[in-house]
Amino acid sequence: MTVVPPWSLAGRLAVITGFGAGIGRATATAFARAGARIAGLDIDAQCGEKAVRELAAEGGEAAFISCDTGDAEAIESAFATIADTIGPVDILVNNAGAGSHTRPEDLSLAEWEHVMAVSITGYAMAAREAGRVMIRHGRGGSIVNVSSIAGLSALGRGNFAYSVAKAGVNQLTRELAVEWAGHGIRVNAVAPCQVRTEAISSLLVDQRFDDGAVEQRFIRGIPLGRLAVPDDIADVIHFLASDAARFVTGVVIPVDGGNMALNAGGTPGPG
Repeated sequence: MTVVPPWSLAGRLAVITGFGAGIGRATATAFARAGARIAGLDIDAQCGEKAVRELAAEGGEAAFISCDTGDAEAIESAFATIADTIGPVDILVNNAGAGSHTRPEDLSLAEWEHVMAVSITGYAMAAREAGRVMIRHGRGGSIVNVSSIAGLSALGRGNFAYSVAKAGVNQLTRELAVEWAGHGIRVNAVAPCQVRTEAISSLLVDQRFDDGAVEQRFIRGIPLGRLAVPDDIADVIHFLASDAARFVTGVVIPVDGGNMALNAGGTPGPG
């Protein structure tokens, strides 16, 4: 398939965190098909290396760098490796995250700090490293942060730490968009609803949540009537990373099947 401008990413190097599965994996596929080279960061070496093999089989060009994005020094090291062995970064997708399903009154400091380290500090440090490269090379770039509807509206069900981190991602996005606009660096975010990944599949059958019936509760709040799949999110990330979004910066786009448009007391569809 030939991807024509403004959707083409030919000649660009994209760094994707949380690369090995879910939204990160789907984004890598979308980017590779659009002509980008991929540098994938993931804490899970087995998933990361498998993703590289699969992309290569499809004709994509990808490299895997093992990295715990909850560790600022590991992020610095990973970006140094990318600079030394692959080249300057044009696109960053901050996707790696840490979930939490602990009620606020039961939340330990260690769990809070882990979620914040991966889901907000890690985003800031990766953006800093990518931004430095983009500024130094003077050719602009695009950063896309994966946020969540949890950062736009409260979810409850023990999502406290996760939701606070994602709200921070939204403001990080706006601040960096303003800070770096003069360098031609666009910074945006996507805010998915529940996405059918391996992580959420285990949650859907967890008896702690609505006796295993949580999926139907999710779907009642999504007017389009289903959970998202990774490709739904990856395609919007592709748009934001590409020149098709060349005048878009500082926005958080819900990719949620209408969830944020629906009042809590509303009813999707007729009736």
